[in-house]
Amino acid sequence: MKAKLVGALASVVMGCAALVSLPSHAALAVGAQAPLFSTQSALAGKVQRFDMADALKRGPVVLYFFPKAFSQGCTIEAHAFAEATPAFAASGAQVVGISHDDIATMQRFSSEACRDQFSVASDPDAKAIKAYDAGSAARPGTASRISYVIAPDGKVIYAHEGSDPLEHVQQTLKAVRDWKARQKS
Repeated sequence: MKAKLVGALASVVMGCAALVSLPSHAALAVGAQAPLFSTQSALAGKVQRFDMADALKRGPVVLYFFPKAFSQGCTIEAHAFAEATPAFAASGAQVVGISHDDIATMQRFSSEACRDQFSVASDPDAKAIKAYDAGSAARPGTASRISYVIAPDGKVIYAHEGSDPLEHVQQTLKAVRDWKARQKS
């Protein structure tokens, strides 16, 4: 009886481990048209308007969705994007973070966690989160950790979903650099 219970428990653990290790896929597929939206954002503590259509006129946009400002993983991710912002800019890309947090929270987050390097957009009604199908199943109204690289023509050229905040920065920077290299060809 004990051996059967241990065997059953081992099967459950192995099954869960297999599920956790499966690659996840972002909601919008590569090649999809990225939804346009406009909302309040903050840069260096100052409120401004973020408009996706205007941003795309200046080059590719790295749009990353995050669950909650000032949480541990989201702060790590913001710090990493802040450190990498000059590298993104060198490839002509703009970084924009977005979550359901209110604009007052984003003002503080833009300075403290984002280190005044890039804008963070407030999506309190989750309109952009829904448009990008980036909502968290576990916490309705909040975003999952999903990053997109969107080309100036509005097409998604890279999408990544996963819990490792540093991987989002590394992978989107690689995608932007690859995109820029293809533009020179």
